Amino acid sequence: MTADRARQAGFTDSVLARLVQRGRIERTSRGVYRIPYLTPGRFSQYREAVHWAKASRGPELVAISHATALAAFEISDANPNSIHITIPKTARLRRQKPKAIVVHREDLGPQDITVHEGIPLTTISKTVADLLKVGERIDLVRQAISNARREGFIGDSEAKQLQRRGQEHLKTVHAPQSRMEPAIP
Repeated sequence: MTADRARQAGFTDSVLARLVQRGRIERTSRGVYRIPYLTPGRFSQYREAVHWAKASRGPELVAISHATALAAFEISDANPNSIHITIPKTARLRRQKPKAIVVHREDLGPQDITVHEGIPLTTISKTVADLLKVGERIDLVRQAISNARREGFIGDSEAKQLQRRGQEHLKTVHAPQSRMEPAIP
């Protein structure tokens, strides 16, 4: 839960501080709390990352992205060691970034975000575009497209379009290398 949400429910900052001192809640980062005796859900770390970014009047359009989105959708073998989130370019985060979070800055529109298991994630299409842009392993991208289609996250036409985008990306990556190879007489 966020401090803002607790305030809306009638809790003052001093009450939150006392609850932390007594061990009734844990402060996971500035403005973000969790109840320690409740078993964390399988995506609780993603939820906490989104709450961290939105805390203290942070940006509204925040989404789990890149390889972390693949892991949340459970459509590839991606197992990122950091949580990737995307926030607007102009967003100003007023708190220290936790070590486990990687912040990407890009203006996302509502068409770029979907909610899965109660967590805002970049759409499959946006996630694939982001992964290609940062040079993620192409086998993970292919696996994600195939599994997203099989699981019903995307249709046949979108899967084909994403596959074409992956092929075009490979051509642009390999083209400069082939030009650099010396000619064999």
